[in-house]
Amino acid sequence: MKNKMLLLAVVAMLIPAAAAAQNEIFTVDEMPNAVNYLPAPPDTTSAAFMYDMVRYQWGKEQRHDPARAKQAFDDAEWGVDVACRIFSQPFGMEISKTNTPELYRLLEMSVATCDLATHKAKDHYMRKRPYARFNEPSLVPGDEDELRTNGSYPSGHTMLGWSTALVLMEVNPDAQDALLTRGYAYGESRVIAGFHWQSDVNAAMLAASAAVARLHTSDLFQEQMKKAKTEFARKSKKK
Repeated sequence: MKNKMLLLAVVAMLIPAAAAAQNEIFTVDEMPNAVNYLPAPPDTTSAAFMYDMVRYQWGKEQRHDPARAKQAFDDAEWGVDVACRIFSQPFGMEISKTNTPELYRLLEMSVATCDLATHKAKDHYMRKRPYARFNEPSLVPGDEDELRTNGSYPSGHTMLGWSTALVLMEVNPDAQDALLTRGYAYGESRVIAGFHWQSDVNAAMLAASAAVARLHTSDLFQEQMKKAKTEFARKSKKK
């Protein structure tokens, strides 16, 4: 009896991990390796790093705008539910597990898989984030301790925002400009918050484009994309 209960407990612990793994279409090793195709982060003596410095100062100035500061603070969250929330308005429809289950599933798979495309570069370079380099407060103090030990290059949040925008504009091309505008702003929020250099954000946009292109080589992704498009077309007619 005890052995049976122990087995059930182990299975219960493994279920969440298995469910998360099912969201990833490819492994880390199967995704494009940004270490191989992106340049290294700018050297601190380079003109590119001087631009990073200028943008860091720009980001701090943006915090004086209450509306933009709030958006950057809210954008510090990460995950598929966050992507659904911030992109529903530019997409023109509520994106959620209940309202658009097929589209939600598409993003669930896309976000989990695309995120893998930043891991190797982050671990390889372990670039120090702006707020940590200058020992200055960020816009989101609650995230500072955790992110001090996480590489800055490329930006994982920007990967989320830009890849989500690219996937959603395929479902709803008419909203492409609004989606890309929001995806770009999501990346800029990381500069404003003080968690990323501009070059981190720029690199992540390129990495996101590569990651989404890789997604399109998957039959599973293509099938889910068709389901999401069908769902969107059906719900659009009811509006």
